[in-house]
Amino acid sequence: MSRILIIEDEQAIAELEKDYLELAGFDIVIAGQGDEGLAIALSEEVDLVILDIMLPGMDGFEICQSIREKKDIPVILVSAKKDDMDKIRGLGLGADDYMTKPFSPRELVARVKAHLERYDRLVNSHATKNDIIEIRGLRIDKTDRRVFVNGEEKTLTTKEYDLLAFLAENPNHVFKKEELFRKIWDMESVGDIATVTVHIKKIREKIELNTAKPQYIETIWGVGYRFKA
Repeated sequence: MSRILIIEDEQAIAELEKDYLELAGFDIVIAGQGDEGLAIALSEEVDLVILDIMLPGMDGFEICQSIREKKDIPVILVSAKKDDMDKIRGLGLGADDYMTKPFSPRELVARVKAHLERYDRLVNSHATKNDIIEIRGLRIDKTDRRVFVNGEEKTLTTKEYDLLAFLAENPNHVFKKEELFRKIWDMESVGDIATVTVHIKKIREKIELNTAKPQYIETIWGVGYRFKA
């Protein structure tokens, strides 16, 4: 049974989310304070975190960043704020999804299931991949899911790695953002394609010598992206 951590200071919302997720078969733990939630996320076995941005003690952005530095588990940010900059900031810090309140509890359950299923497939397929992609100093070790640039290892999140590996496996093919979202996040109607843009930006910051003139992932304006072979 997957264990979900809800970090939410509004008790009524947290209990509603808990009820729906428990009906879907998940084990739920709730934290009402930011620092309390972070301590649980880092010290206990948790499979996914539902994280409110506006929290007492420590905000959701700080918590998301701290979790990402230690663990690679799905994180869903929730907020009453509809500002796109908050969404972009959250995704840039490594969140896997962003939901704006109010939202349907059933939609939350659907997103939780989708992220957990995606993560489970990635973990289970880890041992079966046994090849290496290497081009112009970039080395993607698919056996260990590790990335090196000129011999220096770069730390990528799960979805950053998946996106980079997918593009590198399909060189010179132009992919629309919608295509990449379906391929990597495995969700067609759930989520936001802004996620793709943010992840491409983070990947470039980690593997490109000059992000203004990328040598690996090229932007095709008005269309999408392609990996230059």
